[in-house]
Amino acid sequence: MAQPADEPTADPEFRDFDAARLGPHRALGRQGAADAGFRHEELYASPPPWDVGRPQPAFLTLADAGLLHGRVLDVGCGTGEHTLMAARLGLEATGIDLATNALDIAAKKAEERDLRARFLRHDARRLADLGERFDVVLDSLVFHGFGGAERAAYVESLSAAVKPGGCYFMLCFRDEPPTSSGRVHRLTPEEIRTAFTDGWRVDAIDPITIESALPACTDGIRGWRAALTRN
Repeated sequence: MAQPADEPTADPEFRDFDAARLGPHRALGRQGAADAGFRHEELYASPPPWDVGRPQPAFLTLADAGLLHGRVLDVGCGTGEHTLMAARLGLEATGIDLATNALDIAAKKAEERDLRARFLRHDARRLADLGERFDVVLDSLVFHGFGGAERAAYVESLSAAVKPGGCYFMLCFRDEPPTSSGRVHRLTPEEIRTAFTDGWRVDAIDPITIESALPACTDGIRGWRAALTRN
């Protein structure tokens, strides 16, 4: 698999935030917030901090480099920016999420932009139930919302959905700088590698900047972009 293109060298200082003011968005992770007792639709009752109205630059770089191909699945698609990014390339694009209001917004965007994409209400932990295989799976801030058995179930779900030789690209928060808040899921490269030891090849774990709509994070949040291939 071709390696992802290099990111800009600028690495802005991480700006922490007061998670207590975020309501159902407080974990800055869709699954984490939903599992805290909120309905998925509540996450999109107001614009969540991960919805910046455009693709994340770290994924857009992949698209520009020609690394998206074939059938593309956007896991936890929200309002659909990454699904529509793939559709704009003429690829067969599917987005899944559990928030029906977000899926409605995504479908409306597709219509307004005259793009063809499929949006389904589906659980990321049950991808095998789709009965389909994909060449590329995109994951923006979903993986890091899972832990323990839930993380293992999600990885198993991905294994069922990605074709042999297919690619999984994932964005998550980086394990730096240290903070005592414990409110945000941050991962080490070793945690990522450990989760994907069976049936996967880790091609790259690159430091990137994740855009956020939070006023306190206008310079972005330090993150990882992991690129993996299904054996």
